[in-house]
Amino acid sequence: MKRHNNSLGHDYFETMFRGTDDPWDLESSAYERDKYAHSIGALAGRTYELGFEIGCAKGVLTQSLATHCQALLAIDVSETALKAARERCAAFDHVSFGRMVFPGQAPMGSAFDLIILSEVAYYWDDLDIRRAAQWITTHIVPGGDILLVHWTGETDYPQSGDDAVGKLQCALAPAIAIITGERMPNYRLDLWRAHA
Repeated sequence: MKRHNNSLGHDYFETMFRGTDDPWDLESSAYERDKYAHSIGALAGRTYELGFEIGCAKGVLTQSLATHCQALLAIDVSETALKAARERCAAFDHVSFGRMVFPGQAPMGSAFDLIILSEVAYYWDDLDIRRAAQWITTHIVPGGDILLVHWTGETDYPQSGDDAVGKLQCALAPAIAIITGERMPNYRLDLWRAHA
């Protein structure tokens, strides 16, 4: 399978979300449901002051993350996805949304104690992985957590799940400790913590 050479952008994702009510079966599959539960479980009941979810899609994981954050900013490249996410999370006053093409666009000035990259890093080329690492290094608070979950099967994305996580880990290596690295049949879950 031939991989894309460059990061996948707005048009790719907007087309996906406009083309079907549930791209990737985010709302309906047992795989996604179990993966979201595993993601929340990995946080071990910790409560975060300010979380940042990159690539929130229609807000299914966002809804669960909301109960673990005093404030949560969730972004996506697709306005169609964000509309659905806002509706899903309307009951949470402390959750805000924004359309950003990360890492080219990113919140400035805020420091986060939880950053979530669920099924996103493999959409980036090597340059964007380095840019993401640079931004994370300067915007994660000491002791803050970085949670990554990625499909490990075949795709045509710029990276495999393993390559994306490995490259991001290498770029962040001096700044993080590895807390958890778990492999499931179809995905991997990694939890890193910024050095205090």
